[in-house]
Amino acid sequence: MAIYAIKKGDESNDRLQTRFKQQAQKSRLVKVLRERRTYKKKRTKRLQRIRALKREGYRAENRKNKFYSNR
Repeated sequence: MAIYAIKKGDESNDRLQTRFKQQAQKSRLVKVLRERRTYKKKRTKRLQRIRALKREGYRAENRKNKFYSNR
């Protein structure tokens, strides 16, 4: 997927550059490339399980706080 911006009529170079940057951010291409820059070791099943349990605990706590809040 190529990202490009063609100058429209009387558009300034600054505006053209801004539009190009917005397109690049929306496509999330820069984010993907930065993530791929370095190798990330995959998590072990044990670590995945521990993190999933922590997440569930946080979610349960948030649900409880949401239910009992006076908002």
